[in-house]
Amino acid sequence: MATVIPAYGKDYKTEEEAKAAWDEGKDFVTQSLDIGFNQYCSKRDFKGTVNVRFDKKQQVIVVKGAK
Repeated sequence: MATVIPAYGKDYKTEEEAKAAWDEGKDFVTQSLDIGFNQYCSKRDFKGTVNVRFDKKQQVIVVKGAK
């Protein structure tokens, strides 16, 4: 499963903020061996589920891609 973090140095403090940003199509950066590191992406680029790290990369939620 892919893992992403908020792009441009952003950070989300709560699960609700992180999920809202994902659902709005905000930019994230990949952090996974299987798909590569530091590639910009958003919800529209994924099929299936994705891990989103937030709160200084200490918390993780699982979200759905758009495809």
